[in-house]
Amino acid sequence: MPPKKQAAKSRTMSDAHKKALAEGRELGRAVRAYLEALDSTKPKRGRKRTPESINKRLAKITDDIPTVDAAKRLSLIQERIDLEAELATMSQTVDLTDLEKNFVKVAKRYSQTKGISYAAWREAGVAPAVLKAAGIGRGA
Repeated sequence: MPPKKQAAKSRTMSDAHKKALAEGRELGRAVRAYLEALDSTKPKRGRKRTPESINKRLAKITDDIPTVDAAKRLSLIQERIDLEAELATMSQTVDLTDLEKNFVKVAKRYSQTKGISYAAWREAGVAPAVLKAAGIGRGA
């Protein structure tokens, strides 16, 4: 004889729980946006590319594509696509001002909630002045 199925229990969240979840999402959004902006503006290793150097390489690729074998052509096409995307993003500047303000507002609470230390923030690239403004100290 098969076991009897139990009636599904209706689970509802309290308003306080819903509010806490929404607050957590908001904290996470502000922190994530700031950290991603920091990553996107971080200088890369090696020689810095300029729009001129990218355009020069694009011209070389355009000249080479008709003369190379199919596999090399595919690689050059991909390199061209990558360089065009890089060139497009060079003209975009990231304004950290608003992101930093939002980060400073929520970072201390986020740190306390998630157990994030000062050292972890520093390793992630957050400047000491920003952490100080957020109320996160070395002993925190």
